[in-house]
Formats: sequence, C-alpha cells, structure tokens
Amino acid sequence: MSKKGIEALSAMAHKDERLILGLMSGTSLDGLDLALCRIEGHGPKSRLTLKAFTTRPYDDDFKTRVREVFAKRQIDLQHLTLLHPTIAEVHAAMILTTLEAWDISANTIDLIASHGQTVYHAPRSFHGDPAQPHATLQLGDGDHIAQRTGIITCSDFRQKHIAAGGEGAPLAAYGDILLFTDDKKDRALINVGGISNFTLVPSQMSHLKAFSSDIGPGNTIMDALAQRDFDMPYDADATIAKRGNIRPDLLQAMLNEPFFGLACPKTTGPEHFSLSWAEGFGNALPEDMMATLNRLTAETIADAIKALSSDTLEVYLSGGGAHNPLLKEHLANLLPGIPITTTDALGVNPDAKEAMLFALLANELVAGEQETFADRLDGGPAVTMGKISLPD
Repeated sequence: MSKKGIEALSAMAHKDERLILGLMSGTSLDGLDLALCRIEGHGPKSRLTLKAFTTRPYDDDFKTRVREVFAKRQIDLQHLTLLHPTIAEVHAAMILTTLEAWDISANTIDLIASHGQTVYHAPRSFHGDPAQPHATLQLGDGDHIAQRTGIITCSDFRQKHIAAGGEGAPLAAYGDILLFTDDKKDRALINVGGISNFTLVPSQMSHLKAFSSDIGPGNTIMDALAQRDFDMPYDADATIAKRGNIRPDLLQAMLNEPFFGLACPKTTGPEHFSLSWAEGFGNALPEDMMATLNRLTAETIADAIKALSSDTLEVYLSGGGAHNPLLKEHLANLLPGIPITTTDALGVNPDAKEAMLFALLANELVAGEQETFADRLDGGPAVTMGKISLPD
C-alpha cells in the first residue's frame, strides 16, 4: 500500500462530495447493475444524486460458469478459485466500457463500490451448527477491479457485518435510513430480487428503530422454473403465472415452511429456497406452479408487513418484482388500505436502488462514522463495512 495511495484516499475522504460508482450483481445473474452516484456529505446529511444507470447483461458462458458453484455444497475448488479474479475482471471490463459509453473519464470517479457475486449464503439458521458462525461468500476480488480500472475500490461489504455479530444480510437498512427517512410517515422498503427482503424506516417522530430482514423467496424459484420449463430467463409480465391456477394445497404446505415462522431480522438464500424445495411439496403443472409461487411471494411479503406495528406505513417496491403486475395485484389485495407503489415515487429508480445503496455504504466507509447507525438500528451491528483496494 503506497504512501501515494493513502494520500489519495485521505484527500478523497475529506472532499465535500464524492462521485461513486455502485455495482450490484444479484442472484438472478441477469447482469451487472452500474449506478453512478454523486454523494454530498455523509451520515444523516448525505445527499445522493443518481447521475447515470445501466445494466450490462452477462453472456451465457459467464452465467454457466457461475452457476457451476452457485448455491451448491459440492463444487470444483479450482473452478471456485478461478472465478474470484475472473468475475472481477469481467466487472472491470464492464466498468470501463460503461464509462466510455457515458463519456466519463475513469479519473473523475472517486470510488467504486462493488458488491461482488454471492455464490453461497450460510447463516446459522440454514447450516444448523450452533458451534459455527454465520457465513457468506461473494466473489469478485476488489484488488483486480482497482488495478484494471485505476479507481479506488470498496468491496466485500458483508464480512464486517458478520464479524460484528450480524448475518451478513440484508444490508439495505444502512442505506435506506439515510435515503428514505420521512418526517411523519413510517416506510417499508421492499426489494423483490431473487430473495425478497424489506427495511422498516421509521419516521423522525417514531419510537421505532429501523431494521432489515429477508422475507423468503422473491423471484429465485420463479426464475428457475421459467428457465427450465419455458426457456425464458424469467416470467416477464407474469404471462406464465396468469395462465396457471394457484394450488391451495401446495401454497399452504409451502407457507408452513419453518423459516417463515422465525422472528425478524433473519436471512436466507437460494441455497434454501430452490426449485427442488418447491417441488418437494408435490407435483403441479408448470403454469400452476408458477401461479402458486407468485402468490407465495406475495403472501410472505404481506405477512411480514402486517407484523409491523405502524399506523402510518407506506410501502415502496424495488427490484425485479416491482415489474411483476400479478405480484403487485396480489399485494394490493392482501394489504388493503396500505399505500403501495415503487421507489420511483421517492425519486429513486427501483432497478438502481441496490447499486445506489452500496455506493452509500462505500461513502460511509471512507467518510462516515459508525455512530451514525448506533441509535437507529434494531438487530444489526452499528458498523461501517467494506474493504479498500488501492490501485498502483
């Protein structure tokens, strides 16, 4: 670590504002989200402006290579080892291509915030060994990204959360309370990605504390079913689910899953909620299974929201599920009287939200203070997260 690099990091940390490129690659493996954010200040005084956003799709070969290890217990260790730098190199190339397309010089970017690619998530509730800690693994080495782009890179955010006593997920609360706290209204920010999760963001007047929790399967099982039986990456516009019928017997059996009865906050992943998990409850026509899974996602989200003790609650959706019309219809029917819309209503692109949140986490790492979260979070350690990689 050179003196020059440390001096550059220090100078950047003391700036009034920073230009941060947030990266997110979710469990759907559809592509890399890149959100260019201008962030003024830090902590409660943070002000984020989204300057540009895009998703760079992954090619089929890349998806295949990741899926060889994704959410699997038995894998080729050499393949896993090679993927760590390979994913970083792919992401670095996408960064440089995107900056060129935006006509933005890499020299103007202060910081990259790279979530990496989760390949395995094993909280204690999943692995079942009380003598072992929570664990999670994200691939895409920060040093490779920093070296290839020439930009200081923050990565591997989830390990600090686990080291400080958390489960490594979800981390959304740390950014959501900075972006979405309202003076009078409590807000539930629901992200429906591969796994659905939410953050309760209490109002300034509330006695409640903010927290995030996973809920259960979002799109992950539906995507796997669409890919296997319909040769589609996902159930676009719920066209498959709309052709099917909800199977009440299967739905009720799935809702009896013990994870749904665990207290929040809790975490899970595709390691648990897989297509084989769903099919373990019985056979169904593919269209009926899709319809049942769509309803399952809606019912588990609705149950989580109903459990929140708030009389002023507003619900905002983000992630791929925010584009699913049948899912939104189910939620509206299950949560009558609660306003439900997307984060567009708050001025935040629902597809860019997760990448933006990691830009905020990186900003807090270099310029913030962990005390920002000390009195505002319930069930999560008050820590700043991420590891810093300096280019030569």
